Amino acid sequence: MLTRINIGPIHPSTHGVLRLVVDLDGDTIANVEPHIGFLHRGVEKLVETRMYMQSPPYMEKLDYIAPMSVDELYVSTVEKALGIEVKERAQYQRMILLELQRIASHLFFIGALTNDMGMMFTGFMWGFRDRELILRLLEEATGQRMFYVNMRLGGMVNDFHGDFEQHVLKTMDYMEKRIPEYEKFLEKNPIFKQRTKGVGVLKRDDAIALGVSGPVLRASGVPYDVRRDNPYYFYKELNFREMSLNGGDSFSRYRLRVMEMRESMRIIRESFRKMPEGDSTGQMVKLRMPPVKNKVVTVAREVPRGEELMYMVAGDQKPYRLSIRSPVFINLHALNHIAKGHRLADLYPILGSLDVVMADVDR
Repeated sequence: MLTRINIGPIHPSTHGVLRLVVDLDGDTIANVEPHIGFLHRGVEKLVETRMYMQSPPYMEKLDYIAPMSVDELYVSTVEKALGIEVKERAQYQRMILLELQRIASHLFFIGALTNDMGMMFTGFMWGFRDRELILRLLEEATGQRMFYVNMRLGGMVNDFHGDFEQHVLKTMDYMEKRIPEYEKFLEKNPIFKQRTKGVGVLKRDDAIALGVSGPVLRASGVPYDVRRDNPYYFYKELNFREMSLNGGDSFSRYRLRVMEMRESMRIIRESFRKMPEGDSTGQMVKLRMPPVKNKVVTVAREVPRGEELMYMVAGDQKPYRLSIRSPVFINLHALNHIAKGHRLADLYPILGSLDVVMADVDR
């Protein structure tokens, strides 16, 4: 006899408004059905009613943990549709900011995961304290603490100021010392290991069949990363190294993000070394653009939660059609497969290891 319970639609262990309908056999999960739509606001349709450069602020609301990633994806899609080339210096600056955003997102993940498990408020405070240093750098570069809207067609809103590189590298030196402390604090903690190792295993073939991406896919032994397999900007020239593990469990999904933070720091340092002199500012915002009609473009990016893909049919002065493939939406729908057979208490570290942001699920 199965017992059905509701978790949500508002629950402290969900990253947004999510309802889970869980069927239990005793304390064992027999089925998990995510109910979504509580945050749906029709963003894709709204974009079709506005001119091209009126929409970046809408894009950043899709992932409020890594808003610049979605903003850059949308602007890059418009650039491809309109045939606009991005300045070389701006490409390096975009990589630097996107990797800073990735580090900030993964720090949020670590803090939120330990909080979801209800075991270590210290991990939550550590993650948010160090994330604050990255947010200050992003604010220094863009003028905004959140929702940066810092991309312009062909470049950036503003070039980096003279001391920005020094401030970033100093923070990276600090983070390189901090990450081993996270590893020591979490990976030698018997409670953390017991609640994540072997919990929520997603096998390699199942990960491919379910279509997951990002750290969830790579933690299951599939070394697919858009930055390497469909490279953009100068990732290929920087000898980008994708990270992968074979465990496929919640611990591996945590561990992979720690590895990615180290690689992001290496990319940031290398980008500063190779960034040419010059100007990175893009075009001034113009609502009226050169006429283009019925051009179909697709752009993919490796955002912190996986492969985000944007499909656009360019219309005259505004998108005729816009569709977004969210990695969070796909990863969330793997929850039922991953959680079956586990105890109810395991549901929260499993969900937390998927790094769900509901605003990007519903749109």
